[in-house]
Amino acid sequence: MISPETISAIFETARIEEVIGDFVNIKKRGVNYIGLCPFHNEKTPSFTVSPSKGIYKCFGCGKGGNSVNFIMEHERYSYPEALKYLAKKYNIEIEEEEQTPEQLQALDEQEGLYFVSTFAQKYFTENLFKKDEGKAIGLTYFKERDFTESTIKKFQLGYGIDKWDDFTQQALSSGYKIDYLIKTGLTISKENKHYDRFRGRVLFPIHNLSGKVIGFGGRILSSEKSKAKYVNSPESDIYNKSKVLYGIYFSRNAIINKNNCFLVEGYTDVISLHQAGIENVVASSGTSLTTDQIKLIKRYTPNITILYDGDEAGVKASFRGIDMILEEGMNVRIVLFPEGEDPDSYARNNHASEVQEFISKKAEDFISFKTNLLIKETKNDPIKKAALIKEIVKTIALIPDGIYRSVYVKECGSIMNVPEQTLMNELNRILRRKFRDKNKITRPEEAPEQEEYKAEKQIDTDLYEGEFQERDIIRLLLMYGNKEIIFEEINEDNQKIDVPVKVANFIVKDIKSDEIYFQNATYQLIFNEYESAIEKGFIPDEQYFINHADEKISQLTIELISSPYELSPNWLKKRILVKTEKDRLKLLVVSSVLSFKAKKVDKMIIDNQKEIQKASNDEDRIILQQKHISLKNISRDINRKLSRIIIK
Repeated sequence: MISPETISAIFETARIEEVIGDFVNIKKRGVNYIGLCPFHNEKTPSFTVSPSKGIYKCFGCGKGGNSVNFIMEHERYSYPEALKYLAKKYNIEIEEEEQTPEQLQALDEQEGLYFVSTFAQKYFTENLFKKDEGKAIGLTYFKERDFTESTIKKFQLGYGIDKWDDFTQQALSSGYKIDYLIKTGLTISKENKHYDRFRGRVLFPIHNLSGKVIGFGGRILSSEKSKAKYVNSPESDIYNKSKVLYGIYFSRNAIINKNNCFLVEGYTDVISLHQAGIENVVASSGTSLTTDQIKLIKRYTPNITILYDGDEAGVKASFRGIDMILEEGMNVRIVLFPEGEDPDSYARNNHASEVQEFISKKAEDFISFKTNLLIKETKNDPIKKAALIKEIVKTIALIPDGIYRSVYVKECGSIMNVPEQTLMNELNRILRRKFRDKNKITRPEEAPEQEEYKAEKQIDTDLYEGEFQERDIIRLLLMYGNKEIIFEEINEDNQKIDVPVKVANFIVKDIKSDEIYFQNATYQLIFNEYESAIEKGFIPDEQYFINHADEKISQLTIELISSPYELSPNWLKKRILVKTEKDRLKLLVVSSVLSFKAKKVDKMIIDNQKEIQKASNDEDRIILQQKHISLKNISRDINRKLSRIIIK
């Protein structure tokens, strides 16, 4: 159990732009930061981070929260786990008792899988350095690949003892459940027997963005043809191979700093390049590149350089994956290593400076690379050349940006000796077809069903007409509750004096005196908290509600105080004065409260009219009609104060 004092210290210390910056490439814009949302697919940044408020908000998918919420959402952590992560990041000490096997069993399943994977990594690494078999086989293999001891420890490499169930027995005796061992794929269950998946293999732990081990890749060192050279962890609740890149935890900061990501194929490629000082590198771990992996890179940079060995056939096989990168609006470059070399061997056989210089000189944009590579196969064959033109133009059509498309059309026309207009005509034809496919015209017979749906949605909206007014009152409380507005009063000497009143005091007192309640339950909860706090002599600020224990209140607060817009500093430099809400706060607060009351009175008038129609006797009808007149008078008075047109 983490103490409230420690939780408070974590919230106060954590800087949201630093926390989110570890996972998302955000850039300063005015007083806020902006970047691509990590929670949904977008090409135009709508993900905003506000350091002053300590919150993030995506105006595309709607997700928002504070530092703890972000870690919970992004890493799928529990609340305590997220707090521990931030405490570790900011060196805030949390005293905890060592967990017993019983406590481990009480953890939820996902947390249990993380614990099992961490235990496995430590077991495999210990084998490598402390067990004779591990040192003789595993450590020797890594050192033969020129990995230093510090590199081995950095990537937490390991070795699985070549016995049927050595790991499984160690894990069970340490209190870990067999279900978790099986679900992570560390243990295989067959015919009521359990045995280790990674026995007799060197191990490459796979980490998520926060550094937690979520899976393993294991390489066998013997030449047995009956056994697969590489074995990977199966997918689980914590490991989805299509959404993971090997080395991303160690590389993300370098990717941001270099504004480029090197993509390689294997684990050893990543490790060797890191050891050569090239740290902005990740691997697809032998799997075909996926959209999710591309989006993961795009969070940190729009630039990707793919490093291939000298096999041109292998490069051609990967064209589809590169097309997917282009569709995401990223800039792709290709580096082809000399024949017989791959990134791992080249990094081991050359000095770090030579490796960096080679990559820098040989990097070529993908479309030019693809054109030059394929044009060699045409051999002046007009049919093959026509097919090549169509292929290249299809690739160019994948690029979202029109300017980039135009540049590539010109470049490729020059390489293939084809008129630029010919390529442009074909490009426009493809783009028109894509546009038609994307914007299909609705069939006439579907129209009535759509109209019925619209009508139904309209009814749902009309059921709660006062939503806007209720929402605005709570927004004003959250944003300006502690601000003062000035009212004029007459004192005992019949003189006008200025009386400062806190916005929260004015709103709560005025609404409470008329015994008006909010239809939205969460709005009412926030209002009640203000009322209770004022009775105790203080007014809570927005941070109180941002970090509220009730997630509905926290999320609503972030939604209400967030805005996708901010005033440009250039306006101030040019001495252009723009009135903000703060400049007309009194008018805004008073009119919002009156509008809130007006909407409530209008609803009461409608309800009363329904009661008049239902009245069964004249006595009840007369009472209701008198109430109607009274409500109408109140409505006219409120609308007069709001300077609205009054319809009699």
